[in-house]
Amino acid sequence: MRSLDKFKICVLLICLVFELGHGFYLPGSYPHKYGVGDFLNVKVNSLTSIDTELPYSYYSLPFCKPLEGIKDSAENLGELLMGDRIENSPYRFKMYTNETEIFLCQTKPLSGEEFKLLKKRIDEMYQVNLILDNLPAIRYTRKEGYFLRWTGYPVGIKIQDTYYVFNHLKFTVLVHKYEETNVARVMGTGDAAEVISTIGNGGSEAPGYEVVGFEVVPCSVQHTPDSAKNLKLYNKYPTPIKCDPTTVAMAIKENEPVSFTYEVNFVESDIKWPSRWDAYLKMEGAKVHWFSILNSLMVITFLAGIVLVIFLRTVRRDLTRYEELDKEAQAQMNEELSGWKLVVSDVFRSPSNPALLCVMVGDGVQILGMGVVTIMFAALGFMSPASRGTLITGMLFFYMILGVVAGYVAVRLWRTIFCGNHKGWVSVSWKAACFFPGVAFFILTTLNFLLWGSHSTGAIPFSLFVVLILLWFCISVPLTLLGGYFGARAPHIEYPVRTNQIPREIPPQKYPSWLLVLGAGTLPFGTLFIELFFIMSSLWMGRVYYVFGFLLIVMILLVVVCAEVSLVLTYMHLCVEDWKWWWKSFFASGSVAIYIFLYSVNYLIFDLKSLSGPVSATLYLGYSLFMVLAIMLATGTVGFLSSFWFVHYLFSSVKLD
Repeated sequence: MRSLDKFKICVLLICLVFELGHGFYLPGSYPHKYGVGDFLNVKVNSLTSIDTELPYSYYSLPFCKPLEGIKDSAENLGELLMGDRIENSPYRFKMYTNETEIFLCQTKPLSGEEFKLLKKRIDEMYQVNLILDNLPAIRYTRKEGYFLRWTGYPVGIKIQDTYYVFNHLKFTVLVHKYEETNVARVMGTGDAAEVISTIGNGGSEAPGYEVVGFEVVPCSVQHTPDSAKNLKLYNKYPTPIKCDPTTVAMAIKENEPVSFTYEVNFVESDIKWPSRWDAYLKMEGAKVHWFSILNSLMVITFLAGIVLVIFLRTVRRDLTRYEELDKEAQAQMNEELSGWKLVVSDVFRSPSNPALLCVMVGDGVQILGMGVVTIMFAALGFMSPASRGTLITGMLFFYMILGVVAGYVAVRLWRTIFCGNHKGWVSVSWKAACFFPGVAFFILTTLNFLLWGSHSTGAIPFSLFVVLILLWFCISVPLTLLGGYFGARAPHIEYPVRTNQIPREIPPQKYPSWLLVLGAGTLPFGTLFIELFFIMSSLWMGRVYYVFGFLLIVMILLVVVCAEVSLVLTYMHLCVEDWKWWWKSFFASGSVAIYIFLYSVNYLIFDLKSLSGPVSATLYLGYSLFMVLAIMLATGTVGFLSSFWFVHYLFSSVKLD
């Protein structure tokens, strides 16, 4: 009864928290209140393009710079790894104050190098990414009766042989009246530290507003150099400016300056603050996600039926017949037996390269655990797109913490293979701590040299390299060694049968066993290939991925399919007296990585047709190889552990003298 009362109290406390807040805001997503006339500062992110996938700094092009100088915003580890470089900009608004014909600056006459660079960025379809109150600027275009949403706007456009730059921006800021005036007046994150000022005194307070939308319309407007000659920042342009997105006028020419202007319009909206990201995260393709899940459920049901047949009919029937016979009948039957019972003395023989298997299984458990925990937190909203970089930062954090599990699993499997002998456990722990991070470090370093050579903001700074190495050797490695220590002290899993000294000869097979193993990866691939399309589009097409609930379901289904596929393949190999099941069970489910890599190549050829240059293609294939390696270790580990449990259960049911 006491436990029930405690549960009721907890529920009441949770409800009280929700009631006091009149809404629940996840970490990093607190509302910001602005008073009328408060300054709103726009920030700029890296220039991006789906044509090259190489991000560049906003100020690498001849754009206007703020008076106070260029300053970097507070960045986390994930933002740096993703190539985000958020900086201040000269664009500045006053809350609920409409302004037009605001002059920013007139650049110096474009040098030959600046002119060529500007033309190159326009040819490569680079987008300018602006941010206001943590909201990316969104652009709407109409095509065949439909409105298309884009984040950012293009640097310019090429018409025939002339290049035009978008030098006038028409901003629309959607605001919603702040509904609670009695809550704490100072709220904010690092992205908007200057946002709040109290208006009025005593009990009277002017209405405050929240930013719930940020839209931009780029225009190319012809400005004469003489009219902007004596203007300063934020002065009013002397002549009216008509922003017509259907026409272009500002052609860029060498040795001629470019003037930049903007206008801003505030519109009160019914959109409430918790719903302001709906414009970016509007559900598209929900039916496709559900179709993918139903398709996966059909595959799982089919495989589960096969597993059920193996357990309830074949295995149970064979075991019953085998155990009901007396010793003489068993001896006579052994001469005529064929199938998995004949390999009883070889099934637990040590595999080839046992240390490598232990290391890969340990790293696979670590990667799988990281993926599951990260996706669970993301599905709960703690790693939403509103909090840039938190997804990558969370993945690194969980990966390092789960080094304990990797070391424990690797060393305990090592001791199990060698029947309790813990000699060499330190070496296995070290290899588990360095295998996957070492391969990843090699791939990322190679790709980073390409990014450095291209002067891209996607290149990891040298200081961040030092930080990553310190995190690796000061946190991940010690935790993995600690897990290995616990694994060395834990009791090993005892084999239910003895192993003969002389290995049994494997009879010749009608078909290569590895062919069946490689083909088994098609079933897990069928589980995730639809969701894989959305993930690839998010990574390479600049689309926001946020349906982590679907992703969590797909990941659970993938784990189940991998376990079932590996179990069925292991039983099939044992039935043909092939006792070398260790590595085959790993690659039966791990071979899904091969099909994912082939799909990545297909995506590069048919969906990323605009991807240009050997550097961009090398980056794409390098990152795809890194992703495929992680998936192979995770799925292979699921298949191996399920097969190990199955084989142990199967042969522990056989009673032998």
